[in-house]
Amino acid sequence: MSKLTPPHGKGRLNPLLAPEAERADGLARANGLRQVPMSSREVSDLLMLGMGAYTPLTGFMGAADWRGCCLDMKTADGLFWPIPITLSCESDLAASIAIGDEVALIDGAGTIFGTLEVTEKYPIDRAFECTHIYRTTDAAHPGVEKVMGQGAVNLAGPVTALIEGHYPETYPDLYYRPADTRALFQERGWTTVAAFQTRNPMHRSHEYLAKIAVEICDGLLIHQVLGALKPGDIPAEVRVASIDALVTNYFVPGTVIQAGYPIEMRYAGPREALLHAVFRQNFGCSHLVIGRDHAGLGDYYGPLDAHHIFDQIDKGSIEIQPLKIDITFHCYKCGGMATARTCPHGEADRLNISGTRLREMFANGEPIPAEFSRPEVLDVLRAYYDDKT
Repeated sequence: MSKLTPPHGKGRLNPLLAPEAERADGLARANGLRQVPMSSREVSDLLMLGMGAYTPLTGFMGAADWRGCCLDMKTADGLFWPIPITLSCESDLAASIAIGDEVALIDGAGTIFGTLEVTEKYPIDRAFECTHIYRTTDAAHPGVEKVMGQGAVNLAGPVTALIEGHYPETYPDLYYRPADTRALFQERGWTTVAAFQTRNPMHRSHEYLAKIAVEICDGLLIHQVLGALKPGDIPAEVRVASIDALVTNYFVPGTVIQAGYPIEMRYAGPREALLHAVFRQNFGCSHLVIGRDHAGLGDYYGPLDAHHIFDQIDKGSIEIQPLKIDITFHCYKCGGMATARTCPHGEADRLNISGTRLREMFANGEPIPAEFSRPEVLDVLRAYYDDKT
């Protein structure tokens, strides 16, 4: 009997990827179906549905679930879900599809990723969705831009994923499904596991947060984004190498598992922090590290808004717990990493550390203080930036 935190909803994983023995026949049959193109975000959502990360969802959401997720973060049957998982298409394509039809889901290159049994078609209010999920309708926000660029009609219904894209082959030592991480945790005897979300290389503030989590839980899952990012973000393979260098040199062996997952970031700040919590619970985690500006972007959200939103949801909505940690920095007087809760000194004694500032220093050829990042990490990043020039 597993002592890990149970999956969200009904307490058991619900992966929607067809069994391997059935995939070839499924793809052959899908070749004869009407095709519905997916955006890169919709592809990533299908992959998350396929691996069981979006347990207990069975497919793309209908109108009542979409509206409920936007308004009060609940589906029509009361399931807590903070961001709608939907599939859009253009009006003319939707008009050619009947309720009950099965359609093939393809990416921008025409590759079939799965099938959808259409149970509902409905128009969407894009501004309504953006206002509730992103707190803005500013098209400069990449998540808003994605929603505003959707087709006018959503298709809903159960899905079957037929492939997992390039991820298992590209990241053979990193690509773990929820059933895989749960098995790894049990093998190590872990019952409490903290997830650390990252889309960037880990600097000293990240390291500090991660080590606090290791002190509290049996183990740490460094869980990084492998899906599409925004321009300027560090490519996944460089990030992986830099995190490997950090873990190898500065963490106790056996306390950390590094893994990746195929989601595309929405940059939805507090709402996305809740979504990260939901699917990290499905991966078997009991805690999620929430630091400064989790899943945020620019000034759209306050630096601790993702902390506050966990206090605003109904008790029992999720079982995973947020591990809230204040803004971290290096204090020269304290002689190490600290937060405002542990350091009494002023701004003049503090070195604020961020991935944005680190990228700026590389771009400008500035010397990077040892307090900012470990030398082994900097070596990996310096080689990447040198190749770009």
